Amino acid sequence: MSDAICDISPEVKDELRKFRFRKDCANCALILKVDREKQLVCVDELLDEISVDELQEQLPGHQPRYIVYSYKMVHDDKRISYPMCFIFYTPRDSQMELQIMYAGSKRALQREADLTRVYEVRELDELTEDWLREKLQR
Repeated sequence: MSDAICDISPEVKDELRKFRFRKDCANCALILKVDREKQLVCVDELLDEISVDELQEQLPGHQPRYIVYSYKMVHDDKRISYPMCFIFYTPRDSQMELQIMYAGSKRALQREADLTRVYEVRELDELTEDWLREKLQR
């Protein structure tokens, strides 16, 4: 028995596995959402070559989302790395029932994604390139 409020669809598990082993050299995002009726985490969008600013524009203003984001990071010494992170976006003004469903499924999804860099965003304008770089450099 899962400890999550919502189950994770087989499609999400498959997409997470493919996403983790991508060989792309650009920023990309896997956006996941909760299907309220089915109580199921499902794929919303897969976005290739998307900047943090473009990602911000793709997210709904009043509905939570889970984002798995692979970011091309150029370090001060010119090295390039591709850290992957899990971003839990939950707007303050989204419906309480949705917030509970998302929060209650976050841990199981995080385990499924097998990511240790986990960040939370409450307002869309917080999700900026500077914010992400700062988080990833800690």
